[in-house]
Amino acid sequence: MSVKYTEQQGSQVLDAEALGRVLRRLAHQVLEHHRDLDNLVLIGVRSRGGPLARRLAAAIEQMTGHNVAVGEIDITPYRDDRISSPESAERVAPRLPFPVQGRAVILVDDVLYTGRTARAALDALVDLGRPQRVQLAVLVDRGHRELPIRPDYVGKNLPSAVDEEVQVKLVETDGVDEVILVKRGEE
Repeated sequence: MSVKYTEQQGSQVLDAEALGRVLRRLAHQVLEHHRDLDNLVLIGVRSRGGPLARRLAAAIEQMTGHNVAVGEIDITPYRDDRISSPESAERVAPRLPFPVQGRAVILVDDVLYTGRTARAALDALVDLGRPQRVQLAVLVDRGHRELPIRPDYVGKNLPSAVDEEVQVKLVETDGVDEVILVKRGEE
């Protein structure tokens, strides 16, 4: 797919059709590495990781007929790059509709950048139990890591400059499916 550019929107990297193809490809990759779907759970990182995890589970179910458990976690209290108030200093473990103890967990997020969100998600997950294994699936890997985090499943590698921002827009949260690359300050 060619990159479309408009002054107001930046460069469109993925449209709705391409985003759907990327998610189906991610589902195939997951299935190649997970034979025991009963032990697999997908956990989306709020906010766009949740809808992506649900779509990934739907693609897996369409391919296999198996319903994979899906949950969503808010990692805000676990962030190390956000200033928190004294009232929010105490962490409350997130809740999921299933246990993670002994399960194969795939954390799902929209964009992997510095690695800080993934690290916070791992911290939140450990508060829930001890998974058998944890993997990371991201829609877009844009590089620029500050921590030694590497995704296991990548929808699209998108080299970007530090002054650019990758914006993932989903029907569930934004009314449209697309990924765009925007210079900071544009919008």
